[in-house]
Amino acid sequence: MFDIPLFSGNASLQHYVYAAPPFYHTSRPAVLSQMSDASLALVLPVVVYWGYSLFFHLLDSIDTPWLNKHRIHDSAEVKSRNLASKSSVFLAVLFQQAVQTALGYVWMDAGEEVQSCLNDLQSIERAVIYCARFVLGDAAALSFLSAYGPASVKFLYWWGIPSAQLVFAMFCIDTWQYFLHRAFHVNKFLYRHFHSWHHRLYVPYAYGALYNHPVEGFLLDSLGAAIAHWLSRMSVRQACVLFAFSTMKTIDDHCGYRLPLDPLQLLFGNNADYHDIHHQIVGIKSNFAQPFFIHWDIILGTRMTRETLELKRHRTKEKSS
Repeated sequence: MFDIPLFSGNASLQHYVYAAPPFYHTSRPAVLSQMSDASLALVLPVVVYWGYSLFFHLLDSIDTPWLNKHRIHDSAEVKSRNLASKSSVFLAVLFQQAVQTALGYVWMDAGEEVQSCLNDLQSIERAVIYCARFVLGDAAALSFLSAYGPASVKFLYWWGIPSAQLVFAMFCIDTWQYFLHRAFHVNKFLYRHFHSWHHRLYVPYAYGALYNHPVEGFLLDSLGAAIAHWLSRMSVRQACVLFAFSTMKTIDDHCGYRLPLDPLQLLFGNNADYHDIHHQIVGIKSNFAQPFFIHWDIILGTRMTRETLELKRHRTKEKSS
């Protein structure tokens, strides 16, 4: 074994990595001059929630053949089947967002500073050297690191590790929400007193995504996101991305549309159509997974497809006729 330095010194490594940072990086003390990054992490999910919900609300007010074709339910069905008024939904969501913001105020580290992260670079450098030695052996590792070592550290620092943190946080949120969500259905007390609120919306719509009993909203959505942020060791700025993205995804899952060009519905099997099945009586004990992936439903046998739903409805009609 012998030492394989990527650079002659740590200063040159830091200079190389920061020489051409990616588009998303800023060295300013805060992303926005008007507020701290911690405040932005609290405000952004609320802005995204109502901004994205407004987009779908406008679609709901437009009557065109193309939109009607991609609506999961028609407008008359929304009005006739939902048991909660839109005003009560609006007020309940505002209350949950107030609780969510209060939790975030306590949770987020307002004093986090933008640092050079030299220690992080050194850790990544050591990890790259170790992995190269382990996989390639010392001689081949020396050749590889001489050619690609600096670029490997730079890629991992700016893209590899942040992407892995985001995906890991998404899996954390999904795991937390699947098992808690399922418990709220399996336990009759929890369903009757808490989760039944959300299922007053048999036909979901965008700004009803966070229509929950306050206790459930705190446990399922707010606390789950905070724990995912902590477990993934994200910075405050990364939290802005996680919280905004998960908020947008939750709205999209309740939007009531199968839009062919919606990137969230194209990328994720857990989408508006998938979650709509859960809101129907025949599918209420299925499709607990939310908001990103469906692996827990598949593994634990609680997945229901649209085809299975329609088949069950057909059989029910045959029995009743």
